[in-house]
Parts: sequence; structure tokens; C-alpha cells
Amino acid sequence: MARDHPHPARRRVYEILERSSVSDPVVHAVHIFLILLILINVTSVVLESEPSLRAEYWQTFVAIDIFSGFIFTVEYAARLWCAPEHTPWRHLKPWRARLRWALHPQSIIDFLAIVPFYFAYSDISELRIFLLLRLFRFFKLARYSPGLTSLMEAIYAERRALVACGVILLGAVLVFASLMNLVEKDAQPDKFGSIPESMYWAIITLTTVGYGDVVPVTMLGRAIAALTAVMGLVMLALPVGIIASAFSREIHRHDFVVTWSMVARVPLFADLDAEEVALVMHRLRSQSCVPGELIVRKGDVAHAMYLIASGEVEVLVPGEPVRLGVGDFFGETSVLKRRRRHVTVRATTPCRLLVLDAEDLHQLIASDPAMAQHIEEVILSRGERRAV
Repeated sequence: MARDHPHPARRRVYEILERSSVSDPVVHAVHIFLILLILINVTSVVLESEPSLRAEYWQTFVAIDIFSGFIFTVEYAARLWCAPEHTPWRHLKPWRARLRWALHPQSIIDFLAIVPFYFAYSDISELRIFLLLRLFRFFKLARYSPGLTSLMEAIYAERRALVACGVILLGAVLVFASLMNLVEKDAQPDKFGSIPESMYWAIITLTTVGYGDVVPVTMLGRAIAALTAVMGLVMLALPVGIIASAFSREIHRHDFVVTWSMVARVPLFADLDAEEVALVMHRLRSQSCVPGELIVRKGDVAHAMYLIASGEVEVLVPGEPVRLGVGDFFGETSVLKRRRRHVTVRATTPCRLLVLDAEDLHQLIASDPAMAQHIEEVILSRGERRAV
């Protein structure tokens, strides 16, 4: 391992910046502050583009930009410093971990967001374009918004289907442009004289924009235009439906942010490598419970195992009940042995659980023998009394 000695200060900064604990008031306050600062900064950039407001509130805009640039620079430096604490890169040397972090897409956005601060008031006119990069600060919200994160995950998960939709749309453009070129080129050679010229009309019509600057004049051309418009509705509905359904699934699976550190804190997954943790993260879904709620009932079919992200639960075993807290897990034995639950588990405090469905757990074990062996060793070390 490249990191032999713990670094408490760096670890604490990492936990604050990466929001490893959702119940920590310091973490919550820092993230609220950064989100508000981003919104204020972007609003300032937009309002500054209005000449009258720029002349009247110039000093205010400058003060906001200087303060924001300083804070974002400190944040970037702190995140760069904490890069070795990220679970996927803990096995790397610190400089390699920092290089990996700096090349991450979100880190590049953070860098582009602070670069304009150092050129905004330069007299070199060629650098004025850097002022536009200040709007990159808006995209920093993706780091702090579970909703935006879920949307990006949904788009990435459905990337193959979206590419297929793009191919279908391109094919439709070529087909309808060719048909319109064949039908209308004699009547309107200046507008439909070639397939490339007709493709402009096909794209505008398929996307349902319909500027009206290029329209067919023949009866057959109008029939093709009507069919093209109807097909455009179908073409646009496909990607919208794919993204909407994928986004809905992500929201239901993650009603709170599941981070690397949250998964790695669970003893069951603590010794897994970065690739194995990534496999687990994509299969987890979340569940919130109120005090007294029964999570597992004796005699039920074992459909999932549970990991405690926050709060406490009580395992109702003969004698004195067993209390489990953050980092503990339950329900895995019945899932692995494919048997019904033999105890009841209920929440004693407000809880947030990470749920791994039985089918997903079996698939993980089947696909990775090393992970299967590790899970078996952890379960055996806990003893049968705490297994549910």
C-alpha cells in the first residue's frame, strides 16, 4: 500500500468536502454555503452582462467575483490535497491519486471554473474569452446535487439506447431528405436541389420546430412532409422516454447519496478493491425507516440483505435483543442459504439503509469468487447469532 500512515486532518477535510456523513452539521453547513455561493456567482455573471446593471453595481460584481474565486480556489486545492483519501485511489501513491483526481471530468469543470478569476480583469484583450468560462461554475452544482448526479447516471446507463436513437434519427433524416429531394427538386431546385440541402428541411421538420422558411409545394411533397412531422413526434419521444424512465429508476434506487466512503465503511465491503466496490455501488438501492418500523419479519421470504448507513436497528432474538448500528449489516445469511427469515428486525431510530437485492448478491458472488470468499469469511467471523 502506498499510504502506510493515517492522516486525520486530510481525512476530516475529505469527509467534509465529499459529504461522507449526512448527519454532520459541519458537512451540511459547508455544502449549503458552497451551493449558495455558486448560485450567487452565476446570477452575478448573468446580471453583469446587462450594461446598465454593470455600470451601477460594478463594485458589487467585482467583490462577488473576487470572493468566489478565492473560495473556489481554496476548495479546489483542498480537494486535490484530499485525493489520496478517495477509496478507488488509496492504493496509489499520493501524487498519482492527485493526478487521477485532476483528470476526472468533474475536477476539470472545477478547474475551468476558477481559471477565469485570474484573467477576468486582465488588460490582455485576447484573454477576455475566459470570462465566459465563469458560467462553468453552474456545473459545479452537479457535485452537490443528488438529483443532477442521478440524471447523469441515468444518461450514462442508457447511453447505448440513446446512441441507437441517434442512429435511427439520422437514418430518418437521410430517408426523408432523399424522398423530398426526389419529389421537390424540379419544383424548388434552390431549396431541395440536393440531399444535403433537403436535410436541413428534414431536421427542422423531424424535430417539430418547423420554421416555415422551406416548405414543399407539390401534393406528394406535402404528403411526405406530413409523414415526416408524425415520425418526428415518435423520434423525439424515444430518447425522452428512455431518459425519463432511467431517471425515475435512479431516484427510487438512491433517495440519498451513496458514496464510495459510505460503502467502504461497511465491514462486508471494506477490503474490496475499487472495481469491486463500483460493482456493489451500482446494485445498491436505498431505504429510509422510521422508529418502530419492521424491516424484516420472521417467516418472510429473504429477498434482500441490508446495510446500515445511519441509525440503529434491533434484532429480536430469544433472550436480549441485539442492537446493530452504522456499518453493521443483516439479512445476508437467509439470502445466501435461500431460506425464510428466522428472526424479526425493527428500526429503533430513524434509519437509512442500503439494500442489496438477493438476485444482485448472488450475481456478485457468482461473477467474483474472491468477493464470495471474502463475504463468507466476514459472515463466519460475525457468528450465527447476529445473522438474519
